[in-house]
Amino acid sequence: MNESIARVFIVDDDERVRGALARLLRASGYHVEAFESPESLLQRNDLASTPACILLDLQMPGLTGLEVQSQLNQLLPIIFLTGHGDIGSCADAMKGGAVDFLIKPVCESLVLAAIERALARASAECAKRKQRAEIEERVNHLTRREREVMALVLTGRLNKQVASELGAAEKTIKIHRARVMEKMKARSIVELVRLAEKGGVHAADDE
Repeated sequence: MNESIARVFIVDDDERVRGALARLLRASGYHVEAFESPESLLQRNDLASTPACILLDLQMPGLTGLEVQSQLNQLLPIIFLTGHGDIGSCADAMKGGAVDFLIKPVCESLVLAAIERALARASAECAKRKQRAEIEERVNHLTRREREVMALVLTGRLNKQVASELGAAEKTIKIHRARVMEKMKARSIVELVRLAEKGGVHAADDE
């Protein structure tokens, strides 16, 4: 984990808690941003631009921690903090994808361990989003006909079958297919299928 760009967002209406957590995390090498309300956090539009996680108080004036979790829709890994243990809330938080549910006053080692897990998850998700964006960019460079050819090739159809379905010459389909492979940077049909899956591109039969 590259901690120089990993960010931890602390959201807690208790100034003492925010300050203590911020000091701990900065001393551990993290870039920390603290917020006194969920609303101030949600105004940010760069939350997932780099690997990041949220230390989020469960009960605050205004939006609750669970409501924030619902709004973020698992955009960032969340570690919940609460001064009142609530089995139902804990179950809801974990079901919603929370990394951990810690009771205040929290043990420093538990917080740091939870943050490491959260940032590892965030880093993996950032890598997936970046890869998907790159694949989508490749798809955007395909012509309409090349996309049609790719959709059929993904089903395992042979060139002559694709040609028959599209009403084109097999030689023409071979050219389109070669261009698809080149633009998608795929060295084999198996790799093309994997790229399509990661980029959310469907085979013709799935549309």
